Amino acid sequence: MSALRLAARQVRYENRAFWRNPPAAFFTFAFPLIFLVIFNLLFGNETIRVPGGETTASTFFVPAIATFAIVTATFTNLATAVSFARDQGLLKRYRGTPLPAWAFLTGRVAHAVIVTILLVVIVTAFGALFYGVDVPTNTLPAVLVALAVGGFAFCSLGLAMTAAIPNAEAAPAVVNAVILPLLFISDVFIRLDDAPAWVQTLGDLFPVKHLSTALQTAYNPFHAGTGFEWGHVGIVAAWGVAGLLLALRFFSWEPRR
Repeated sequence: MSALRLAARQVRYENRAFWRNPPAAFFTFAFPLIFLVIFNLLFGNETIRVPGGETTASTFFVPAIATFAIVTATFTNLATAVSFARDQGLLKRYRGTPLPAWAFLTGRVAHAVIVTILLVVIVTAFGALFYGVDVPTNTLPAVLVALAVGGFAFCSLGLAMTAAIPNAEAAPAVVNAVILPLLFISDVFIRLDDAPAWVQTLGDLFPVKHLSTALQTAYNPFHAGTGFEWGHVGIVAAWGVAGLLLALRFFSWEPRR
């Protein structure tokens, strides 16, 4: 069997394993929607100013939670799941089989990307049905580019993050300690219009804010252009390349002792 067919079979295996665990699958998709509902209940009726005019806060929260969904499905889930598989000895056993290493990782990454796409579609549809947020049809190419680059970047960073995780038990704590503060300073959970300058500068250093900004522009109902934010997308891509290089250098198939 060719290496490409092996990789395709691995993708199917990862997807089947995911859907055969209903509680994990349910909460993977419910978690972003829970945040979307909570934030809209608290702040959804507020009027906010965006480039081009004024709209409700729901227009901010839909792309913001889409950003959260991308980060969760790729960086958080991938770093945690791979760390557990490594400490359970699964990665070491996979390494000893004829399955190419890249095919195994392709299965993991492709599954994360599939879940990401489904999450963004569900969040967008939920926002349109219940909060009247426009579906970004005119700027759809910009959304797809941001989704593709964000998925690549945070998958790479998730694999690189496993090198800093000492053991499986520490994985959730380490990953959440890294990503949760970034979500608060990156225009995801809260708007940073009135935040101190140093908070905004700190957020600019990391890719989460740039991905959020790219999606905010694409979802802006007053935006008359194509919606592309090439500068922000480029920064996310640069982080992805850096994460890929770190993963290639430090990724370990052996359990950490």
